[in-house]
Amino acid sequence: MTFPADFIWGVATSSYQIEGAALEDGRGECIWTRFSHTPGKTKNGDHGDVACDHYRRYPEDIKLIRDLGFGAYRFSISWPRIIPLGTGRVNEMGLDFYDRMLDEVLNQGLQPYATLYHWDLPQALEDQGGWSNPAIVDWFAEYTEVVTRALGDRIKGWITLNEPWCSSMLGYLWGVHAPGVQDMTRAYRAAHHLLLAHGAAIPIIRRNAPGVPAGITLNLAPQIPHSDDPLDIQMATRGDGFMNRWFLDPIFKGEYPADLLAEEMIAAALADVDMTRLKEAAVPTDFLGINYYMRWIISSKLDGHDRFPAGSRFTEMDWEIYGRAMGEMLLRVHQEYGPKAIHITENGAAFPDPDTTTDAILEDPLRVEFYKEYLRDGAQWALDQGVPLKGYFAWSLMDNFEWGEGYEKRFGIVHVDYATQKRTPKRSAYYLGEVARTGVI
Repeated sequence: MTFPADFIWGVATSSYQIEGAALEDGRGECIWTRFSHTPGKTKNGDHGDVACDHYRRYPEDIKLIRDLGFGAYRFSISWPRIIPLGTGRVNEMGLDFYDRMLDEVLNQGLQPYATLYHWDLPQALEDQGGWSNPAIVDWFAEYTEVVTRALGDRIKGWITLNEPWCSSMLGYLWGVHAPGVQDMTRAYRAAHHLLLAHGAAIPIIRRNAPGVPAGITLNLAPQIPHSDDPLDIQMATRGDGFMNRWFLDPIFKGEYPADLLAEEMIAAALADVDMTRLKEAAVPTDFLGINYYMRWIISSKLDGHDRFPAGSRFTEMDWEIYGRAMGEMLLRVHQEYGPKAIHITENGAAFPDPDTTTDAILEDPLRVEFYKEYLRDGAQWALDQGVPLKGYFAWSLMDNFEWGEGYEKRFGIVHVDYATQKRTPKRSAYYLGEVARTGVI
């Protein structure tokens, strides 16, 4: 199976997960610094103070991307490294870091794709309500102005937000991610302001980087009823509204899903919100980024693995492995929402650490098979159905700080020895690099 010659093959990372230097060279505290240093919030009390030390080792990491055969690199910019308190004074050392890193990306012949927000909100803004404060729309616009004016059209693709569902629901509803809040009203208001912030950022990108494609990245997960039981179907429909349509509908239609908005608790959470402004979220974009990891099988009677078909396989995160579901989600988005282009901005899996006691290539056969299946049954299948899929970014370039899971779960195609910071490509890195060079699965 062969991909188009102009298909974009890349790897993805995010600032807090790899950079380290958490409070160095003028960088302000972010919500993940505060959250991860709060006892009991992350596995083993792990934090991103050092992480992969990418802040110092970026030339090595970027050269590795090129040497493996990839053509693009998706990274994120740390808001508190640029504006330590979220608004006001700009930290020139922070801008200089990204300027130097971007030079290296371009010098290595890679296409840089930059995400403006990948979860590291300045703690100073969270102290004022964070994403649940309406003022954050203007705060994000100010930050977008500073970054895009500085880096402008050297970027080949701008992404406003990464996974706003996680920022709002994991961060403010369930509290398992920073800032660790459990408040339904704040969660839905955070989601609302994230959407408005995206709408505010796109025109700024257009002005400061004319002609550069711009979009947003959503994490989407099919919600499949376990049976034809009406309750299973009802639960799956609601799950789809909560997980997928709550962000897709505003971005492409300028409105929330009517079935969820009719629910009393959600309506109450948004009681005094000006819904007419939601149309601002539907600003035209050039692409939709989709982060895809798993589907959910929804049952009113079964839980855990019992919901899934017999023989189902799972990653170390306990996420089902089923590549065709990714293709079906891509087709659905194409048919129902019609984005101009789609990029898979993240797709990958955590598996047990390969044997690092040998000098041979680190073998990770489960991850290799995972990528083969998702490229064949997901990406290639979607292309065959006419989906305008333009690129694929593997998550992740290297093992890193996996949020609440700390350093226990490894998603990288490159192994990181956290004690020595040695990088060692795994078999999956060589496999994907060959696909990137040849376009052949």
